[in-house]
This record gives sequence, C-alpha cells and structure tokens, in this order.
Amino acid sequence: MPTMHPCEPVDVEYTDTARFRFTNSVAILATPRQLFEIFVDADSWPRWAGVITTVAWTSEPPYGVGTTRTVHMLGGLVGEEEFLAWEPERRMAFRFNASSTKGIHAFAEAYDIVPTDGGCRLTWTLAMHGTAVTNLSISVVRPVMNLLFRRFLRRLSALAAEKYPG
Repeated sequence: MPTMHPCEPVDVEYTDTARFRFTNSVAILATPRQLFEIFVDADSWPRWAGVITTVAWTSEPPYGVGTTRTVHMLGGLVGEEEFLAWEPERRMAFRFNASSTKGIHAFAEAYDIVPTDGGCRLTWTLAMHGTAVTNLSISVVRPVMNLLFRRFLRRLSALAAEKYPG
C-alpha cells in the first residue's frame, strides 16, 4: 500500500459547492434496488468505471453512513473512502479520507437515483479540488474528464441491462 495523505473531511454538501464539479445523468433499465445491488458489488465497479482496478470494502455489511472501502485506480492512485450518505434505492455519497497523492485535497461523489417507468435515472456528481497544479490540470482537461465520466455512465447502463435483462 502506498503512503496515504489525509484529505479534507468534506461533508455531503461538498458535491454541490466544490470548485470542480462534474454532473451527468443516465437512464438505467434496472430498478433502483437492482442498481444499488450493482453499487454494493465490489467487482462491478471496474466493469463500468474504467479508471477503477479494484474495490475492497473495509467495513462489514450491512453498509451505511460511516462504511469504508479502499479503491485502487489506474496510475497507482488509491483512495480510502467513507460513505456520507446511504439511502438504499435512492442515494449514496462518499468522500476520500485519504489519497495516495498529495495533489488531491478533497474528493467526493454523490449518486442520486430517481425511479422511472421501466427503470431509473441516475445522476452522478463527482467533486474535487487540489493543489494549484492539480486545479490547473483539471481546468485544462475538464471537457475530456466529463466525456470520460459520460462514457462510464453509458457502461454502467449497459452493465445493468446485461445483468438484469428486460
């Protein structure tokens, strides 16, 4: 495990107020319960979120607010996460408590689920800020990051359709 650096202990509202926010939505042809099952399955994350290589829950079920997990990503980035919201079939949110890079000062994500006819609509918000260099880098590559996040959501939608066919 690499050396971990503490991140700011942001609250769930950070995803609404952060300097850098990415919000995208997608229709999912699965029920909110089925989508939440995908989120709980550690092995599903690398299948749709292309930068994630492994997810390991570090808290025992049942999961809820305060649950922790460790996420390993491409490039050796590791995040130690803590869940700030856990409302099955409706909402979950987490933050980084620590990161393997000093460049990330705060990082959080929120997943909001609304039932629809034939499935649900997921709105995913990723929020972050970091050092001056990190913030400049985000500013430059922001459009590319947003395209990548949209692609992740398309992959999640496809995974849900595959796992829970009509």
